[in-house]
Amino acid sequence: MTGRSLVAAEPYLVTQEYQNYTAEQQSVWSELVRRRLPQVREHACREFLEGYEIIGLSNELLPNLREITGRLKPRTGWSTTAVSGFLPGDAFFEMLAARMFPTTTWLRSRDSLAYIPEPDIFHDVFGHVPMHAHPVFADFLQHYGSVCSQIQDAKELERLGRLFWYTVEFGLVRQDGEIKVYGSGVISSHGECSNVIGGGCEVRPFSLNEVLDTPVKVDELQKVLFAIESFDQVYEAIQEAEKQIRQVSE
Repeated sequence: MTGRSLVAAEPYLVTQEYQNYTAEQQSVWSELVRRRLPQVREHACREFLEGYEIIGLSNELLPNLREITGRLKPRTGWSTTAVSGFLPGDAFFEMLAARMFPTTTWLRSRDSLAYIPEPDIFHDVFGHVPMHAHPVFADFLQHYGSVCSQIQDAKELERLGRLFWYTVEFGLVRQDGEIKVYGSGVISSHGECSNVIGGGCEVRPFSLNEVLDTPVKVDELQKVLFAIESFDQVYEAIQEAEKQIRQVSE
């Protein structure tokens, strides 16, 4: 756990003005949760569902980031930190390394319930933050940020970005003989989740080298994803990736 100060990310930090959310926005949040929660309760992994309860998400009201941090920080050292929008890589990795998850405060409108091109507070909090209550996943995410914050080579960062994509964003885990979801892109999207559970996506056993060699597709439903056997596997993966990077640079 770390209390390091921010440099690259500091200009992007904002305050969540919770009182400015409208009744319509609260209603949209409630509708989004109502649409996703039945499928998530059935197909999300145990760790996500436990985290959902731990951080105290409301099915009716938009999340208060300060309150979530109050529940999260004593458990794993993570905070849910408001930012102005999309962050450049150096700012994003700096925040992860400091156990501060950059969270947008805007919410999609009612006419964009099914899909938006950029992450909003629903994707960021409903999709991501419950997993930050799991100690092993929390350590993995911090270590990932720390490793990436020290890399200058764009090609290396792009390859490591695939590890983030196939775990944090689109991660699957095998539990009790079934495929369960934990990545935010699957958790927060009915289409992506249905694609996985309906067999529209090939699910391969997680292999670091295969993940790093599999290009990311951002403009279509995922055709190939990877299932871990436990969250120790993702923590070991970032340690192994760090070792490979060091060997190449020596």
